[in-house]
Amino acid sequence: MKTKVLFYCTECGNELAKWAGQCPACRAWNTIVEQPAQSKSKNGAATRGNTAGMARSTPKRMDEVPAGTELRFQTGMQELDRVLGGGAVQGSLVLVGGAPGIGKSTLMLQICDSLCRFATVLYVSGEESERQIKLRAERLNVRGESLYLLAETELGDVVEAVNERKPDVLIVDSIQTLYNSALPSPPASIAQVKDCTMALMQIAKGQGITVFVIGHVNKEGSIAGPKVLEHMVDCVLYFEGERQHSYRILRAAKNRYGATNEIGVFEMEDSGLAEVPNPSEMLLAGRPTDAPGTCVTCVMEGVRPVLAEVQALLVPTASHIPRRTANGFDPNRAMLLLAVLEKRGGLLVGSCDAYINVIGGLTVEEPAADLAMILAFASSFRDKVIPGDLAVVGEVGLTGELRSVQALGQRLSEIQRMGFTKCMLPMEHNKRLAEPDGLHLIRVRNIREALAAIL
Repeated sequence: MKTKVLFYCTECGNELAKWAGQCPACRAWNTIVEQPAQSKSKNGAATRGNTAGMARSTPKRMDEVPAGTELRFQTGMQELDRVLGGGAVQGSLVLVGGAPGIGKSTLMLQICDSLCRFATVLYVSGEESERQIKLRAERLNVRGESLYLLAETELGDVVEAVNERKPDVLIVDSIQTLYNSALPSPPASIAQVKDCTMALMQIAKGQGITVFVIGHVNKEGSIAGPKVLEHMVDCVLYFEGERQHSYRILRAAKNRYGATNEIGVFEMEDSGLAEVPNPSEMLLAGRPTDAPGTCVTCVMEGVRPVLAEVQALLVPTASHIPRRTANGFDPNRAMLLLAVLEKRGGLLVGSCDAYINVIGGLTVEEPAADLAMILAFASSFRDKVIPGDLAVVGEVGLTGELRSVQALGQRLSEIQRMGFTKCMLPMEHNKRLAEPDGLHLIRVRNIREALAAIL
């Protein structure tokens, strides 16, 4: 009998009966891949492997559901607890993604040392043997007496081990190596990743086990597999950073139990990952105070204010089409700010190549950094230095006006704590904000006033 073939979109998980160049659901191009369909049993149900069965539930009226709060526990790493929203939640499914070699397995193995003091942990690895994990644990000084190791890739064997040991925490490294032998598709395929994640979700919700799943990312920087995989889990954490640099940033892209876009900062050392409790100091370390093209702003990462240094370099172009290169900043936003600077600020920057960089591997997404980027552009263009004791906060509109930003009080407190004496902000906050002690506020209405006050 000929095997039926389905097609899946790797971006949204939409199923199609035939291949297409563009997904009709999410409109993404070149994301449709071929995948054999699940085989059917005699009663018409798709065959599955040994998954953790859940008792059949019946609908309940909302007032019949017992009220309560999530049971949280500390992982032993404050930066990870911060990103999770105050600690790991019992019965949650957490997906930790990142590039190979960035430190995902190291982070998961390090928290085992603290978790094993009050809980039983089962560490399942499909990429390393038990001996390899033991050697890495000794290097990281992990001595968990309640830590059990299992080198297995078959889903049924993993479920049997969970039912036998009944751990409080389950760590799977990685979801791409796990497969269900009842499915005809190969390991790491879309159907296998979805099926294994569904089985792990049943384990988490049915038995109240906290499950951490490690997932690799593709070349686009997203979790390898369909986007529906991220919708299935409770929390999605991305481990970011360059392998050549020692600092790592853990970012929450989705969290059902806490704030999103929260970050935790770590430093990779010989003995493992070390927490960085003051990321602003780390990001500003080595900042030049006598060089043009650099400016400091304060961005909100979740509920945490973080100082970031944005750098810009403008040079006359040698081609008809100026080059725009951005690292850690939205290139489309950068081109918009260049156009505003030329039209409203009077600087002819359109004929220059523009290079933008955010120091420390931080990705700046909120518009509160617009004014800092505008001043960095102007500083590089005019070759004049921005004062080293000045921090800048403000959103820039297309007419050159400055708009207010949220959580300004927390930003000013962080700016003052890091030793800055001056802060430029929109005039919008003139009547609503008192000037903090030791911090002089420079209020401006538009980018022309900002350029006149600083450069």
